[in-house]
Amino acid sequence: MSTANPSAHPPVAEQSNQDDLSVCDRKAAGKALRQRVKRSELGVYEPPAERPDPVEILKAQARTRVPELVPIRHGRMLASPFAYLRGAAAAMMADIAAAPTTGLHVQACGDMHVSNFGVFASAERNLVFAINDFDETYPAPWEWDLKRLVTSAVVAGRHLGGDQQLGQAAVLATVESYAEHMQIYADMGYLDLWYETITDAALLEKLPDSAEKYTQRMLAKARERNHLQVLDRMTDLVDDRHHIIEAPPLVVRAETLGEGSTVAAAIETLLESYVASLSGDRRFLLSRYRLLDVARRVVGVGSVGTRCWVAYLEGKDASDPLFLQIKEAQPSVLAPYVAAPGDYRLPDDHQGRRVVVGQRLIQGSSDIFLGWGELSGTHYYLRQLRDMKGGFKLDPGKFQPSNLPNYCALCGWALALAHAKSGDAARLAGYIGKGNALGRAMVTFAEAYADQNERDYHHLVEAAAQGQIPVAYDD
Repeated sequence: MSTANPSAHPPVAEQSNQDDLSVCDRKAAGKALRQRVKRSELGVYEPPAERPDPVEILKAQARTRVPELVPIRHGRMLASPFAYLRGAAAAMMADIAAAPTTGLHVQACGDMHVSNFGVFASAERNLVFAINDFDETYPAPWEWDLKRLVTSAVVAGRHLGGDQQLGQAAVLATVESYAEHMQIYADMGYLDLWYETITDAALLEKLPDSAEKYTQRMLAKARERNHLQVLDRMTDLVDDRHHIIEAPPLVVRAETLGEGSTVAAAIETLLESYVASLSGDRRFLLSRYRLLDVARRVVGVGSVGTRCWVAYLEGKDASDPLFLQIKEAQPSVLAPYVAAPGDYRLPDDHQGRRVVVGQRLIQGSSDIFLGWGELSGTHYYLRQLRDMKGGFKLDPGKFQPSNLPNYCALCGWALALAHAKSGDAARLAGYIGKGNALGRAMVTFAEAYADQNERDYHHLVEAAAQGQIPVAYDD
């Protein structure tokens, strides 16, 4: 796989110092960047001369994943061009990394698309809306996140049966919201910005009346999602003891894998290393729970095949369950295209820590049990399996296509907040400006790359039909 020149993308640490310039001066500096990289240039998509085969990229990723689960990943990606896009972050990065950038870096999500947002509970038990997947997070140019997000808006619009006008409206809504909120965040104090969140009330306020019932149902379901609900849905009572219910091949208990005691002991060892990443109060709270069962669980689209476990712990009794998701963290797909971080916030020597620190930096109010651990050289991050989590399902027949632009505006807002927390909001605001130049550029890019995505999807379909990749389907 070819890579861009790392020196073109300096690490975040080089920009963490705001040069002691005023907000006004930093906005002016951002505006001056337009002379080096015009906003219209960000809309250009030209496939690399020696473009890597996206199927070969998937095959390369499969080499580090659980072999029997890789076919499920391919099967999920074959569901639609939208599903393919969700699993093809590595292929997209190979396509766009060499394009001109402004040099303004943020803590990028790395796998930014419209299905990577949702609601979750803050430590104060309030629902907030934000990015919810950080496996690929890395210091990188802000444009990469925005380009992937607007592309997903067009692909999602097509997936929902919308026309070109819907896709364009979704892109413009995304960029306008991103730009509008970046202007606001540029003038905010750093502490105020750090505490800023998008509340459930703000979520309802921004969506149209036609989406209110759908959104209220989603929020109500999120509030009901707790560990007792997981206990009811994910376990059976056998001999007065709860065991995780199996649903092969998606959920398989360690005992069924023939490695029950070995896996349980390994998870205990992993939890010991994980505990060290938590603050003292979290360590004390977790110490009151005991591990009862472990199962391997398949999650997501792009993550399928990485090692992922569910640990069931119990506190004072069966009415006090705790479910932790233990997920393997592999190197970010952004890493080959940027210089080594060299930043105290994001050491490159532990991928689990990379995910956790990146998430804490840009999500705002993270899971209280978010932490990292290591087992036999494999890096993991851990969090609660389900804690008032919910999201919008962009499925035909369930999501009203006309609501897509409003939803995408929320996504643009959440992305702006993440980038403002981790980058220089004033310089970004200065470069973006208040007009629609960036919006027009992103429409051009998103439509061009959505076409590329469809070609790649059909290439994957053909590869599957020819037996070049293993495929398995699940419900």
